[in-house]
Amino acid sequence: MIPGTTLRRATAALAVVGALLLGLPAAQAAPAPAPASGSAAATPAVLTGPQLAASWSGPLSTRGRWIVDAAGNRFKLKSGNWAGAQGTYEGSGDIGDVTNHQADQNSHNIPLGLDRTPLDRILADFHALGLNSIRLPFANALVHDTVPVPDTAVAANPQLKGKTPLQVMDAVVAALTADGFAVILNNHTTSYRFCCGLDGNERWNSGQTTRQWIDDWVLLAKRYQDNTRVVGADLRNEVRRDTWNDPNWGWGNDHDLNKAFEEAGNEILQADPDLLIVMEGINWQGIPTDITPHGRPMLTPVATLSNTLIRSDKLVYAAHFYGYTGPNHTGATGTGETHDLRYEELTPEALVKAVDDEALFVTRDGQHFTAPVWISEFGAGGRGPADTRERDWFTRFTDILVRNDTDFAIWPLVGWTDTAGNPNDSWALVGYSATGTRTSVLDPGDWRTADWTKLTGAPARSGRIDPAPRWNMLNLDYGDYDVSATMLAKPDWSPGNRKGNCPDTQRLAGLGRSDSRGLCTDVGQPAKASGAWTTVTDERYVTGGDWASGYNKLQCPDRTFAVGYSVKSNAMAALLCAPATTALPTGGRVLWFDHGDNRPATGGSTASDWAPGYYKGQCADGEYLAGVAYTWKWNHGGVPDALLCRPLT
Repeated sequence: MIPGTTLRRATAALAVVGALLLGLPAAQAAPAPAPASGSAAATPAVLTGPQLAASWSGPLSTRGRWIVDAAGNRFKLKSGNWAGAQGTYEGSGDIGDVTNHQADQNSHNIPLGLDRTPLDRILADFHALGLNSIRLPFANALVHDTVPVPDTAVAANPQLKGKTPLQVMDAVVAALTADGFAVILNNHTTSYRFCCGLDGNERWNSGQTTRQWIDDWVLLAKRYQDNTRVVGADLRNEVRRDTWNDPNWGWGNDHDLNKAFEEAGNEILQADPDLLIVMEGINWQGIPTDITPHGRPMLTPVATLSNTLIRSDKLVYAAHFYGYTGPNHTGATGTGETHDLRYEELTPEALVKAVDDEALFVTRDGQHFTAPVWISEFGAGGRGPADTRERDWFTRFTDILVRNDTDFAIWPLVGWTDTAGNPNDSWALVGYSATGTRTSVLDPGDWRTADWTKLTGAPARSGRIDPAPRWNMLNLDYGDYDVSATMLAKPDWSPGNRKGNCPDTQRLAGLGRSDSRGLCTDVGQPAKASGAWTTVTDERYVTGGDWASGYNKLQCPDRTFAVGYSVKSNAMAALLCAPATTALPTGGRVLWFDHGDNRPATGGSTASDWAPGYYKGQCADGEYLAGVAYTWKWNHGGVPDALLCRPLT
């Protein structure tokens, strides 16, 4: 996203189109204290490239709400967006006319600034800002573009002459990672058109198919798989409504962002299992008029439908906040503007609540949705005419990030200036004139300096992060949900039925009644043996007595535990059981949930609903699920009624 007239024109157009279609007139407590609002922390220590490179090693993964490096030490993303490769053309007029590009800056579809400043100088300026990571936006068009960039686009970097945009991105990635930066690739746009509203880039499958989108990601994952400092795939930027349809979270159709992220993330991890998979929520739904439903859901749907990947330690969620937008405000001004409050108009208490409700709640420990949250875009204009509301918002928002020890990436890093240092884009942290003169947020005259140094220099958790137990959902609402790498490599284990398998590091812990949802966990996980997994479709393994008299039962063989299940409609069809390396206790208890929820009072994912509106049964953290009972009598319809929960020790 970028501020200013482009966004305002686009969102106004969206509102007008929607009106015409309808026939209308045209957090969590922080581990470290925050400085007082508006105060500056000590200037952060600036690391050189070799120092930054020596301070961490890839790949990155997650432990609870934290991102960690290869040694298990906390790696806080202190990032900036180096924009340009997503395109800057605003979509009308002569593409060669710089005034038709965002902020009168023509990137030529490569990272901004390469025409004005040598690459090593740009990276040195990034180090001076206190960054350790770069979000690198790109367009799908870049992946397929075979036309070399103009020589003028890389005038300050002649070694890049004759290269295509993708080859320039290769060189930029290589230079960043050699200098110690972590790089997260961000699929920002489909075409080179930028930005926002109805620009043809609304969804991952706007202007291309979902298959093409995933194939581009797999190509990039393989292209950089040997570089462990390329640490993440940020799947898609700011998914929003197009002219006719809203994106959704969990409907199972081709507008389902939850489904698309699952498919893409798991294929990327099969190509490169080292990458973090970054998922933003829905940026906008509805038609922005005062009489039509509309809003910015962000990560709120994750509370009841989270994501599960074949590597459960690779998921990071992301969200964007700008002062001129709001929970229900597009950011438009004038035509198309609604009367909803902007974030900068919220009281301090309301802003804290909004940021938590829309994003930071995900960092709460021990839930099915628990994951790191990266605020991968936020920002404000730091030079030029003062906007007191925006300044106040920026200070309050960065205070929230400090208090919650939140990973962040400011938008944008690089822009153009005139020879006097006046910026084309006042939001850029570093600007370069045509002669290479630099203007930085750290230089006099930029009101953001105190807030920026407060943010980058704030106390933060560091050192080793111990592994944390995980709970993850299985969602069989519309089809298979196979997140077991083992089973993905094997033939269909329950043909004709919808099936769900837990990640290989987890086991089945709970089932929903009548909705086909499941819950997996790795707490106290038994080690899996190398033998074959067993598909159970009848009662042949029910031993030691009838534990659910009058009910059909699916029971795992002794010394195995449930790791998956299948359903026909919502009726139980089969149980999938994996062998343990050692004997497991065969006692246990029967957990009935045919008349209400029956989840443990304490333990994992008990404060979050993984099957909303349906009864649920969940074994305790110290138990394994060994069997499921169901019946076709009394109109029960074959859905699960009881679980056989056995102790792990």
